[in-house]
Amino acid sequence: MNPYTSSGSVATMTANVSGNDNLNDLGDGPRQPGDPERYPVGAVTRRLLGYVRPHRVSFTASFVSAAISVILQLYTPILIGEGIDLIVAAGQVDFDALLPLVTKLAIVVVGAAAFQWLQGYCVNRLSYETVRDMRVEASDKLSRMPLSFIDSHAHGDLMSRVVNDVDQVGDGLLQGFTQLFTGVITIVGTLAFMLSINLTMTLVVVLVTPLSIFAAGAIAKLSNKSFTAQQRIQGQLGGHIEEYVGEQKLVDAFAYGPHAQQRFDALNAELYTAGERAQFMGSLSNPGTRFINNIIYAVVAVIGCVGVITGVPAALTVGGVQIFLSYANQYTKPFNEVTNVITQIQTAYASARRMFALLDAREQEPDAADAVELAAPQGEVTFEHVDFSYVPDRKLLQDICIEAKPGMRFALVGPTGCGKTTLINLLLRFYDIDAGRIAVDGRSSRDYTRASLRRAFGMVLQDTWLFEGTVAENIAYGCPDATREQIVEAAKRAHAHKFIVQLPGGYDTVIGEDGGTFSQGQKQLLCIARVMLTDPAILLLDEATSSIDTRTELQVQAAFDELMAGRTSFVVAHRLSTIRNADCILVMRDGQVIERGTHDELLAADGFYAELYRSQFAQ
Repeated sequence: MNPYTSSGSVATMTANVSGNDNLNDLGDGPRQPGDPERYPVGAVTRRLLGYVRPHRVSFTASFVSAAISVILQLYTPILIGEGIDLIVAAGQVDFDALLPLVTKLAIVVVGAAAFQWLQGYCVNRLSYETVRDMRVEASDKLSRMPLSFIDSHAHGDLMSRVVNDVDQVGDGLLQGFTQLFTGVITIVGTLAFMLSINLTMTLVVVLVTPLSIFAAGAIAKLSNKSFTAQQRIQGQLGGHIEEYVGEQKLVDAFAYGPHAQQRFDALNAELYTAGERAQFMGSLSNPGTRFINNIIYAVVAVIGCVGVITGVPAALTVGGVQIFLSYANQYTKPFNEVTNVITQIQTAYASARRMFALLDAREQEPDAADAVELAAPQGEVTFEHVDFSYVPDRKLLQDICIEAKPGMRFALVGPTGCGKTTLINLLLRFYDIDAGRIAVDGRSSRDYTRASLRRAFGMVLQDTWLFEGTVAENIAYGCPDATREQIVEAAKRAHAHKFIVQLPGGYDTVIGEDGGTFSQGQKQLLCIARVMLTDPAILLLDEATSSIDTRTELQVQAAFDELMAGRTSFVVAHRLSTIRNADCILVMRDGQVIERGTHDELLAADGFYAELYRSQFAQ
């Protein structure tokens, strides 16, 4: 039995009611793929720049465009100041010099706007390309994770990392990087222009500006923890909602809605508190720095006016004062822009940490370097003293020995949680054993590549799974190149053809998410048709006919008998009437095989199997 359960969640309720061996955990605090707190800002920044590096053309173009746009914007105040100095008084305007200056100013303004647009285009392209690469890497990472990892983490939280957190990185950090290098160019350019005009006034602006930097840094430091907590709780809330929606029928059937709502309300209230704190701290940045910047503007204006009148501390014209007032705004503008997006940047860094924690999680052990393809499998399967447990200190399977010759039919019976489904998982290497050996065709399953090993098996589970697509596409899921004739033949053998042709679009009918309006029995018939089409060497049937009516079950059982002819089969069944013809029945209890033999032999032994059999047919 999969031990990853906890109290207070729909997953736990489902496990307690139905005995499901394989449910993910939400609990009061879902296990995280890694600790996001161990990623400092510098490490996150360097890693993000690694994603930008392949798109250096867009990055360089945006940088060059930003530089030209900023230079043109910084040149504008000089032209305006010169124009002001050409307007001495009423009737004393030098139009001959002013008109060319206005034309020049118009060209500079239009040029600055054009390069600003080009910068925005390049930044957006860079952002989308980078986010695409991040999401592809995160998706690929999940495909390489072991099933134990997926089972032990909230699915909604994992999806939130791949979708929401990556979006936050794209929306926040990349825009923040844009503001950063644009701001650096603005600061350097402004200093250069101011120094070329007047050293004393430049020192006035530079000396009072650090006040804005100190204020922004202090607030950012205080708000960082709040934004990290906000993203963590958001992931927990996403996991809870995904679980709640996915098991909606069960929630309603057991009137669990009020309890699930209480859990939602608690998480939502926690998210509200963390979000309110984070937004409040982040919102202090912009008004705080703007207040200080206004003080800087006022100081420059007063000192400039004194300089116009007295020549102390610097001799300035009215146009010169206007130039420095514009540059005072330009110089502090980068600090305003950064603090204006500080909330977005903090959220993005928190999201980046969560995503990197996922990307750094331990992956599934790769195939051995000398692993071979399992070609033309014969179907011989052997368990040699196999031990396995989900948690090291809680034993599950102990000293399992099974020898299945090609074509044999094995049945696994026993109470819920005894390890029947776990044996199926071990055959497919969803989990690796702790001790012993599992061999296929006389060779350890570890010697084969996972993909070729799993292609040798056909599996039908109690829990059906259909994706959004046509009926034909769902049947051909394991054999995408199958012809329509092969698909129809598989459906006929599974006794699904009759209800399929009655659908509005027949085999081209589009199935909604998770089977849409199909009955549980119809969905199971489609899954059976799917495995029949793949024509595997070894069959794994885990309560494959549990959702089908008795008449249809007899028909499907006949089809399975035909399919199992000459193939090794492992059948997990609770209804013992369906396994009477098995070559060997393995009776399991507490992770051990306690009895084995044919149906008649086990009844004659009058042991645990006989007790189970009589309990099902007791009047």
